[in-house]
Amino acid sequence: MQLSKEEEDALDGRYGDTLALAYRVLVAIGNAMDADRLISISWAHVSGVNYNTIGDAGLIFLEDISKGNAKVRVRTTLNPMGYDPSKVDELNLSDEFIEKQGRIIKAYERLGIIGTYTCIPYEALDATFLPKHGSQVSLAESNAAIYANSILGLLTNKESAISALASALTGKAPYSKLRAQESRSARLCIDVKYDMHTELDYALLGYYAGRFNEDCIAFKGIRQEDIFSSITKPYSKANAKALCSALGTSGSAGMFTLNYQETIKERVEFTKHDALKVMDELSDADDGDVIVFGSPQLGLDELSMLLNMLKGRRFKKRCMIFCARSIYSKAKDLGYIDALEKANASVYCDCCSCLTPLISRDDVDSVITNSVKAAYYLRSWNRVGVCLSSMKSIVEAECV
Repeated sequence: MQLSKEEEDALDGRYGDTLALAYRVLVAIGNAMDADRLISISWAHVSGVNYNTIGDAGLIFLEDISKGNAKVRVRTTLNPMGYDPSKVDELNLSDEFIEKQGRIIKAYERLGIIGTYTCIPYEALDATFLPKHGSQVSLAESNAAIYANSILGLLTNKESAISALASALTGKAPYSKLRAQESRSARLCIDVKYDMHTELDYALLGYYAGRFNEDCIAFKGIRQEDIFSSITKPYSKANAKALCSALGTSGSAGMFTLNYQETIKERVEFTKHDALKVMDELSDADDGDVIVFGSPQLGLDELSMLLNMLKGRRFKKRCMIFCARSIYSKAKDLGYIDALEKANASVYCDCCSCLTPLISRDDVDSVITNSVKAAYYLRSWNRVGVCLSSMKSIVEAECV
């Protein structure tokens, strides 16, 4: 891989150990992916924030690299942490978890990273913050990377926590795979032969499609207006987020397109039978103790949709809703939060239903959720049962 003089100097340690380490990471990844050079990026989104996911080894690493004068060179945002600090008094968390989570946050702050704590930066951030169409970015959160590539027209690979952090510190990324226009064409087309009505249908499709491990997948049989946001169809964003998050959960795909080409040789169908197979795999409970919404975190449109479905009714059991703090602030001003709390829902910021210590096998046997991503992680990580259902079906079954 060809490096500029400045990049070679940084790699050799002339600008400090942290920057040298970051360049070593990028060069190693670039060589492994046959990249011929590094390119500049304009935005990075870093994962590896939740203490549950990175543990003591990750904490020590972050504290070590943040001790010097190293700062990120591009606007950099953060994925969710492990809990909502504004509600710590009502959460059953250990002092050790809270203390170590706080140290992780301080390490990221020293590096100059913006504390957004959201897995939906494309929705939680002001539109003026997002780079223009065609910009190179580096996003570690899988649903955000797929959404950026497929919906926003940005260019990123599905980055790891380490590679995105290295890109943030250097402002560079290896020029490979989905960063090159010639690699953003699908080799596989999935023909959707199933009536798609709810966000759960799109999530089941995404999980099915992700297993083919293609960088880019084309879908035939999905209408543009049911995925790309519009004022008249607010549910389209929920469908897109469900598709992106599930696609990123089951495999390595980093992008989808609805502009399929008839010349694509590899074609498969997605039928009702396929959707039911995914349901059977991920949904192993007939009911749940707790209702969970928010993986990815809910946006303003989804909170509004939920309230419209509720129509003044209340949840019969505990309902946990996860959203970004910037979304929470807007929803609070609109009266959404008060209405949801009256409906027996608790709204949490800065964290997510995935890999959270807030849902424990000690207290919960099973959950009800509309999220395929949440179902996957709640079963594999939290070891609780899952009942999968659409948001509308959950409201109809669980409200009075």
